[in-house]
Amino acid sequence: MNVFKRWIMILLLAAPAGLSTAWAMPPGTPAPEIESAQWLNSPPLSMESLHGKVVLVEFWTFACFNCRHVEPYIKQWYRDYGGKGLTVIGVHAPEFSFERDLSNLRAYIAEHGITYPVAVDNDFTIWHAWHNRAWPTLYLVDRQGIIRHQRIGEGDYQTTEETIRRLLQKTSGP
Repeated sequence: MNVFKRWIMILLLAAPAGLSTAWAMPPGTPAPEIESAQWLNSPPLSMESLHGKVVLVEFWTFACFNCRHVEPYIKQWYRDYGGKGLTVIGVHAPEFSFERDLSNLRAYIAEHGITYPVAVDNDFTIWHAWHNRAWPTLYLVDRQGIIRHQRIGEGDYQTTEETIRRLLQKTSGP
């Protein structure tokens, strides 16, 4: 990505949520399927097989500094809520060619202690299905498979965690 495109991405990530959210799947939308030929830390998962669970889907790439800032929160939520009905799925969509190398991704995951499932999205199939445009982007999907929250970029961790708790307490509906 050239410098101009990188600055545009930075400016858009810094834009108010109302501007940036038009890029991604909005809350209230059924979550698209997650189709990947390669999964790390897990056998293949699908949104259909996760029906009845709350799912956090994070689009990330390991060289992205914004993704690295979000990473501790994702890992903490996985530790705190994984046994209470939350499934975390990292969708690794590489920005740079060296991130496409599976051995580099495996090394990063091991070095950083990422234990939740990671779908490898080198061809951006999942990225496009979810209409994603930025790293990191987080989605929270309710037990019925409906997107209830999304966050593009860093920050607002308290709101995301409150939404996780609320979705885990609900048995049906928005």
